[in-house]
Amino acid sequence: MVQGWYQGGVSVFDWTDPAHPTEIAYFDRGPMDSTQLEIAGSWSAYWYNGYIYSSEIARGLDVLELEPNALLTQNEIDAAKQVRVAYQNVQDQQRVTWPASFVVARAYLDQLERSRGLAADRVPAVRKALANAERATGQRQRSELTSLATQLEREAASAADGAKVRTLSGVVRELAR
Repeated sequence: MVQGWYQGGVSVFDWTDPAHPTEIAYFDRGPMDSTQLEIAGSWSAYWYNGYIYSSEIARGLDVLELEPNALLTQNEIDAAKQVRVAYQNVQDQQRVTWPASFVVARAYLDQLERSRGLAADRVPAVRKALANAERATGQRQRSELTSLATQLEREAASAADGAKVRTLSGVVRELAR
């Protein structure tokens, strides 16, 4: 979620866990003039095809791009950029879906690592299996991905975040097709 806060700048929130939303990025131009009261700041901000557009009341348009930080990885940014819409009408509340891709799988794995939703010793092993499968082609790739998806499905039952592990497994299984 992207939110403009007038002179409070722009915030980006992660709502993966609705009970614990987290601000993962922000931008603030600072005051117009610290000696006088003026109306300024981000009137509104929206995510659109990989960028954040903020209409700044007094200074024009800001076009922002996310950068990796402790709460957001490059894989997550790259996965978010895979969502493309032909037009933006924020009143539509368009459904966002991510295509099955290796970058989306790596983004889910990054989230599982950060939240400790998958056993710590499994994260590097899954990362390596994904990299190996990405380099493979044809039947070998399908076989490696199917095997990894099956392992993840089994692990989901005992994982701290079984739902996210199942989501990752689903992406991996879709890649195998």
